[in-house]
Amino acid sequence: MSAALLHRLKPAVSVASRVWSCKPPRIEPSSAAASVRLYSGLMEPRAPLFRQLFESESSTYTYLLADADSREAVLIDPVLETVDRDLQLINDLGLTLKVALNTHCHADHITGTGLLKKKCLTVRETPGHTDGCVTYVSEDEGMAFTGDALLIRGCGRTDFQQGSPHRLYESVHKKIFTLPGHCFIYPAHDYKGQTVSTVDEEKKFNPRLTKTLQEFVNIMNNLNLPKPKKIVLCGTGPQRVNDVCLSL
Repeated sequence: MSAALLHRLKPAVSVASRVWSCKPPRIEPSSAAASVRLYSGLMEPRAPLFRQLFESESSTYTYLLADADSREAVLIDPVLETVDRDLQLINDLGLTLKVALNTHCHADHITGTGLLKKKCLTVRETPGHTDGCVTYVSEDEGMAFTGDALLIRGCGRTDFQQGSPHRLYESVHKKIFTLPGHCFIYPAHDYKGQTVSTVDEEKKFNPRLTKTLQEFVNIMNNLNLPKPKKIVLCGTGPQRVNDVCLSL
């Protein structure tokens, strides 16, 4: 990742200072620029500020978390095409971006950060979609950012980037399904407009991960999905990551 992009991900401290006010979950009205859709969750006074943002081309969610007192922020799974939008929101809210995190190496979009630091959240290794997937869990285990390991009523594919259905099944059942049932699940993608689930919901209703291990493996080995749009054959000059190349 270029130094210029990293510099853009570290904006100067905004002079604005706004107090976060509680509002019920809502979806902003749609517009021509679908990538600026913004979601907010119900938060208690002085709880961490939270925003869920959407990039439409790859149906990717980016998450912004910030401490209400220090105004220090963490950005999870930023996308290159929406870096400016994210930085504008950070500045508008009077926040200081301290660290940007990836849940996994993305083959369906180009990541907006070259940083990966263990700070502010507990990190659980959840390989299977790729061998480098992680899940970020809030300190109170009330929120889990699961990347592509666990989606809402689904999961990430396992047919490239050292993916393994056996490892993914084990990761979800041992590292995510062991969280409290009320823990909110925030995935990296959703293609049906769903924004959040819970551990209990996915344990009961996920059509893949409620199966036995062998049934799950059979499902995953027979998906026959096309390759993501932004994955290309190696050897043509793009950036190589985990034995696949991402078109820049």
